[in-house]
Amino acid sequence: MHLSLLSPHEMRPKGQAEMFTSHCFSVFLFLLVLCSSSRMSNALNDALKKQQSDMLSLGAVVDYTSLAGKKEKVAMDMAVKDIYDHANHRNFPSLHVENSRGDPFRAASSVKTLIEKQHAKAIIGFGTWQEAVFVAQLGNESKVPILSLANEVPQWASCHWPFLVNAARSQNAQMKAVAAIIQSWKWRKVNIIYEDMNPAVTGISPEIIAAIQEVDAEINDLLPLSLFPPYHSLSKKLEHLKNGTCRVFIVHTSITLATKIFMEANSIGMMDKDYVWITTNAITSQIDSLNASIISSMQGVLGVKSYFSTTPKSYKDFHFRFRVMFHLQYPGEPVPEPGTSEVQAYDAARAAAIALMEKPNLKSCKNLTDDVACMHEMNGQQLLGKILQSNFEGLTGAFNFKEGKLAPIHIFRIVNVVGKSYRELGFWSEGLGFSESIHKASKYNRSMSILGQVFWPGGPWSVPKGWGVPINAKPLKIGVPVATAFSEFVNVRYDRPGDKPIVNGFSIAVFEAALEFLPYHLPYEFIPFNGTYDSLVQQVYVKTFDAVVGDTAIIANRSEYAEFTQPYSDSGLQMLIYFNPKRVERAWLFKKPFTTFMWVFTGVINVYNGFVVWLIERNHNPDFRGNIWNQIGTMLTLAFTTLFSLQGEKLHSNLSRMTMVVWLFVALVITQSFTASLTSLLTVQQLDQTTINIETLKKSGAKVGCDANSFVGKYLEVVLGFQPNNIRRIGSGDYYPQALKSGEIAAAFIEAPYVKVFLAKYCEGFITSGPAFKVGGFGFAFPRSSPYLPDISEAVLKLSESGKLRQLEDFLTSSYKCLESNSDDNLDSLGLNSFWGLFVITGGMSTIALLGFIFHYVRERWYRPLGQAQAQQHHAPSVDELWMFAPEMENQ
Repeated sequence: MHLSLLSPHEMRPKGQAEMFTSHCFSVFLFLLVLCSSSRMSNALNDALKKQQSDMLSLGAVVDYTSLAGKKEKVAMDMAVKDIYDHANHRNFPSLHVENSRGDPFRAASSVKTLIEKQHAKAIIGFGTWQEAVFVAQLGNESKVPILSLANEVPQWASCHWPFLVNAARSQNAQMKAVAAIIQSWKWRKVNIIYEDMNPAVTGISPEIIAAIQEVDAEINDLLPLSLFPPYHSLSKKLEHLKNGTCRVFIVHTSITLATKIFMEANSIGMMDKDYVWITTNAITSQIDSLNASIISSMQGVLGVKSYFSTTPKSYKDFHFRFRVMFHLQYPGEPVPEPGTSEVQAYDAARAAAIALMEKPNLKSCKNLTDDVACMHEMNGQQLLGKILQSNFEGLTGAFNFKEGKLAPIHIFRIVNVVGKSYRELGFWSEGLGFSESIHKASKYNRSMSILGQVFWPGGPWSVPKGWGVPINAKPLKIGVPVATAFSEFVNVRYDRPGDKPIVNGFSIAVFEAALEFLPYHLPYEFIPFNGTYDSLVQQVYVKTFDAVVGDTAIIANRSEYAEFTQPYSDSGLQMLIYFNPKRVERAWLFKKPFTTFMWVFTGVINVYNGFVVWLIERNHNPDFRGNIWNQIGTMLTLAFTTLFSLQGEKLHSNLSRMTMVVWLFVALVITQSFTASLTSLLTVQQLDQTTINIETLKKSGAKVGCDANSFVGKYLEVVLGFQPNNIRRIGSGDYYPQALKSGEIAAAFIEAPYVKVFLAKYCEGFITSGPAFKVGGFGFAFPRSSPYLPDISEAVLKLSESGKLRQLEDFLTSSYKCLESNSDDNLDSLGLNSFWGLFVITGGMSTIALLGFIFHYVRERWYRPLGQAQAQQHHAPSVDELWMFAPEMENQ
């Protein structure tokens, strides 16, 4: 039937078919016998190997439940196999692996099983320090070397547990890399989340604390977490951090705990914009082993990962074989890439296998021909010594111990979690900084910005500021001074008692304008404080206020209690003095010595004196006669010529002579005063400022003034050397003009911003004298390391660069148009008050003369002899006129 299926041309003769079938059967039998012989030989070899390997047993403890543990197990299997493949003898160690399930207690139990049942000569594993702590004592008691793969083993551990060998390279330098990242972006505070370990062992690395402090950052909060925290506990603790202001988090835990942290942080909104997450090598090196859901919750995370060269041929060969063997051992799982922990596990297993296979130099071995029996004679102390004497080129570099430690790692990769995995941004090298590569021609920089764009949580473009205002944040309590010398800077008032204070002024306007440059809303409330500026700043230190806004000078002793923003005003302390200003108007300079009223009154008193003399002398002096206009001209001429001559020979009456003498004396005083004042205007235009300085004030014991609540009083006493009793503290800036003019103080020492306002108000008669003393300008005070401080300082700079600060300064002084200039335009002119005594004398004398003349006239008129009286009984009203003007009528 089978043959019927063949086509006719495919059929063979029957004899040939039988011969072919017989030949194939013979070949089949030969191969079957050959395979059976090979299997029997292999079985015998395996049995022999097992018998020999039981005497050369190595142990390993890994976490089979994690991908990292599986990868370490594959790497150690490869190391033991490679040693056997390259050995010159048939003796090789066997590897027994136990599963710790990530539990330190289970790891200790596994070690006990390996020592007692598997007779392990050395045990490898323990990727976390807490696991190594639990098994270290067992190794000491059993004299079995424990090769720990934990990256952080304290220096005192080798003294306490001699059989504990740190087979992983120290990665303490990664803490400096983390600190360099923080410094690059100028974050001032950080939160550190670390894994809480054995209570007998500190859980936080001192290296990370020192590194953070070295870059002038502050640890805001330390959050210890257990490996298996209750869900509600983890959520509550992360919520506590979320409600704070710090948004920079350093996660320094195992990968198992880190996955729980990021899943929970993502669910409560802590992976959004303005948050920063940085992971250390224990987490970053295992990112490849995480599933998609965990990776999605870590978007934007920055990580530090230890670096080792992947270019040598030995690593490339290891990489290829690792992937093949992992697939063979775990066919149902994705094939991962080998990382730092795998290559370290490979080197550690290789070192233990080499040490175990070396024939010990013992007297008992000289009589033994079997190498395995000789190796069995080697005790744990001798094996420990051989491990510590290892010297070969491992996958991570030279594998040799110096003082019980391998060479530490100094180069780290900087990675950024993006998408389904991560991307490498560049490198950080200890002592050099960041670089895009690690070639000899690489350029290094202290700033991470050279590595290009970082994908931050919540979006790639804006660099997180590292802190934020909590959603339920209370308004900042900002203290403002009440007792200010110049209310133009800070003015506190109330519409009605009990109402909220209304605070305004230049300093308040600057602060509110600066807040407009912040990229977020900052709630605040002003709280008035009645006290000195020093005590106001101290309230920030004792946390009564969250900040101080006002005309607060930046000085050293205040910086002990708070930090100040960038100054928003000029710095300096200036000396202000008063002098008589000299204004020169050439066209009308002659009238400047006297006030206008003085000129008018002088003219009036001249005419009055001239009228009195004319009236007395007109009957005796023919020059005083004529028509009415001639008489008026003569009278005015007589009034003003008396300023320059006595004209005594022309006067006939003693009354007129007396009047003229007194008036001439007054005129002499007036003319001399006029000459002196005019000369002063022409020659002395301003005060010689060199005559008033600090030394002359101190030597003369002159009084000087300063603000009552400021630091200036102490500065004058301690720095400039004024006597305390010569320092007058003034509470209001409006009192300075009066004090300076009256001579109550010879000079006032005022801060530069106040001087601008003062001179704008009182520009006449006040000037600054001498050099400006360097003291800090005005700034806003915040607590030390306040997250708001750098932002407010930057906002003040932007305010200044935008020109808005200059506008505020101009508005501060534009409302004043020199009050002194408007109120007294005759400040340098001599007024009536300077000569009123003289005018009383001359006016009084002229009045007395006039009264005497009138009295004489009346007497002559009404008490002449009787005959003349009778003759006058018949006179007409015009007779009196004829008598008064008789000379003129006679001439006619």
